[in-house]
Amino acid sequence: MLKHRGFPGRLAGTDFQFTIRRANPKGVTPLTRRERFRDRKPADRRADAGFMEALWQHFGDQPFERGNLDAGRLSWLFEREVVPAEDPFDPASYDALLVIDLDVAKMSFPDIFDGLR
Repeated sequence: MLKHRGFPGRLAGTDFQFTIRRANPKGVTPLTRRERFRDRKPADRRADAGFMEALWQHFGDQPFERGNLDAGRLSWLFEREVVPAEDPFDPASYDALLVIDLDVAKMSFPDIFDGLR
């Protein structure tokens, strides 16, 4: 499992986790699309925005390996702002390649992508 050095481990001042310390010995948690309903708590929305901003700052528009990124946090963005970068895609692999869908990310998080066209 690739560890993304320099990637924040959590949202500052909260317990919202962004990365995991080690691989799960029982198996990899698969990525699944989680629905974000309108009535989500503001703290959850801030965690999504903070994670998206960290992804953008760390990887930009380039494909990246899932590695030690938290499956739960990644699943809130999966198949919307973050999409598979390879075909076939294995959602239960630490080696799976992902990429930010810039058009969708700009619409979902306009504050993060303000200066981009």
